[in-house]
Amino acid sequence: MDHPLPPPPSRSSNRVALSGLMPPSSLIESLLQASAELAAFDPLPFLQTRNTAAAIQRARIISSLLEDLHHSAAVGGASFPPSSILCLTELLSVVRRIKALLEDLAAGSALWTLLNTEAVAKRFHSCAREVGAALDILPLSLLPISLDVREQVELLHRQAKRADLFVEPAESRLREELFCIMARDRREKGYLDFKNVEDVLRRIGLHTATAYQEEIKRLEAEIPKQAGTGGLMAVSNINILITLVSHAKAIIFNKSDAPVMLEQQRRLLLANDPSPRTLRQSTTWSVVAAATLSTSMRVNIPDEFRCPITLDLMKEPVIVASGHTYDRSSISRWINSGHHTCPKSGQKLSHMALIPNYALKNLIEQWCKENNLPAAVWQRSPTATPVDHISETRSAVEAVRMTAEFLVGKLAMGSPETQRQAAYELRLLAKTGMDNRRIIAEAGAIPFLVMLLASRDPRTQENAVTALLNLSIFDNNKMLIMAAGAVDAIVDVLRAGAVMEARENAAATIFSLAMTDEGKATIGKRPEAVVALVALLREGTTSGKRDAATALLYLSMHDTNKPAVVAAGAVPVLVELLMDEKAGITDEALSVLALLCSCEEGMREIGESRAVLAILVDLMRFGSPKGKENSIAVLLGLCKDGGVDMGRRLLMNARSVPSLQSLAANGSPKARRKADALLRLLNRICSNSNHVS
Repeated sequence: MDHPLPPPPSRSSNRVALSGLMPPSSLIESLLQASAELAAFDPLPFLQTRNTAAAIQRARIISSLLEDLHHSAAVGGASFPPSSILCLTELLSVVRRIKALLEDLAAGSALWTLLNTEAVAKRFHSCAREVGAALDILPLSLLPISLDVREQVELLHRQAKRADLFVEPAESRLREELFCIMARDRREKGYLDFKNVEDVLRRIGLHTATAYQEEIKRLEAEIPKQAGTGGLMAVSNINILITLVSHAKAIIFNKSDAPVMLEQQRRLLLANDPSPRTLRQSTTWSVVAAATLSTSMRVNIPDEFRCPITLDLMKEPVIVASGHTYDRSSISRWINSGHHTCPKSGQKLSHMALIPNYALKNLIEQWCKENNLPAAVWQRSPTATPVDHISETRSAVEAVRMTAEFLVGKLAMGSPETQRQAAYELRLLAKTGMDNRRIIAEAGAIPFLVMLLASRDPRTQENAVTALLNLSIFDNNKMLIMAAGAVDAIVDVLRAGAVMEARENAAATIFSLAMTDEGKATIGKRPEAVVALVALLREGTTSGKRDAATALLYLSMHDTNKPAVVAAGAVPVLVELLMDEKAGITDEALSVLALLCSCEEGMREIGESRAVLAILVDLMRFGSPKGKENSIAVLLGLCKDGGVDMGRRLLMNARSVPSLQSLAANGSPKARRKADALLRLLNRICSNSNHVS
């Protein structure tokens, strides 16, 4: 149902909307408290010193301004111009962000801050420029403040407007030095100079064994944050830093970490193992090495060099998805025995890749040489076969290869009935395991499966397109599928497949292929593909609609494809799906609309829908976290493109401003940024309307 447009707001309604953002007295008190808390901070002593000192000084000037305004309001009941309320609202948002940044830096890892010194400096610079932008609209001559405070604010305004990005040169040099230390073992296979390590750690404020231990804890706390965003390289770097600090602590302060982990902890790690006898066998110590150690070794092994599963010295340390390090053979046995969780944390592993921990491996090698341990203790047997990832045994891989070659032969020369059965078996074989998908492609299955997409037999067609979908999950196969000329055939199945399952799996295949830049460009050149996806978005099952929306999402990430998606009629269907609770793809539809907002055709089409504003406000209130972010993104785009009229329409919705305020205070970081930006835009619209009136 179309929602009638509200009439333009009157002058009085503009004042209500503006003051509704926060009453002046409450705003001044909130900003005074926030700026006072920020002004009470001390500059960080070792890192970002100049940036933190500048931010704190700005907060002190803002606090002086607020004290004068608070006193005037309390004594004389002074009123303030609308533009000053707008300025103070923006300043409150910036001060809160600076305070949160300082708290994060004070409580976080110094080494991680050093590695990210440029990114942190950019955050300070962004906040400084936002202070300058807010002060642009502050009418100092109309405010009841003292002359010295006015002069300080004017100086702050000039400095903030011309603030440049500042990265401390000494920090940049120290960061490069740290990178060299982290990379030295991997590159040169040489010893670490722990005097150099100690000097770097001392220059960031780590002087005692207690400080080293606290830094290790802070680095460990950083792992879940980075792992949650898919930052595999970041997790690897953090593990390298943890290993470096742990070993430096033992070397520099001459403190052995013995005794090692308690036997009780080992039992806890192995409590759920269905084959404990297998795992409890030492996987890192050979019989020869053990015999040698029994007569020649009288040293304790540091805990960080021991595998948490076997408690033995690690020969080939690797990092799993949770960020913890294990010996390769031990964790391989653990996962191949049916476990898909981290033994130490219990966290479910998001992938089964094993990332070599080169820094720890070379530290172990260095420690063993310093303690005159035989090579058999820390070197893997030359006959051992390295495992790059969790997979089937060699005999199982050979069995898959033979099966794939046999089935491809049936695809090439079999009867229609045989081809259908072979396609079905390849579909099942490709459903699990990256090795299976690679082996099937190497056996030459892809061209024959593409040929079967034109089959008149519904089941053969469905099996063929689903097999290609499963094979496309392996990234290398995406290129092979497109090179075989499959895109046109897949689009034909999507458009006019014999059964709905085939059409939906064709959409899923397009979504998989569109994950690569070449796939986006190749598919985007075929308008019929986009039209067919929009048709499935309208007609498919819930699963089919989700696959179609996801395919459109990936295609829309390529800017040249956006006009084609709009021209295919996607926007009205997506808006309709926002209101369809049964469809269950609200988040997917919103994600596509948020992308289409960045093109002129998409923005115009979305803005012409009378119902969209009310729907987006409701989703901003009751949607998922991702849905809230995308709702604000679309609303922000509409208000920027539609100008004052669109902003007034949004302000007329009584739930819009309170919802934005709530998200600005309690939403995700992305939602807070976008809510702040939209509130500032609405404030300016109100302020301009007041001046016009």
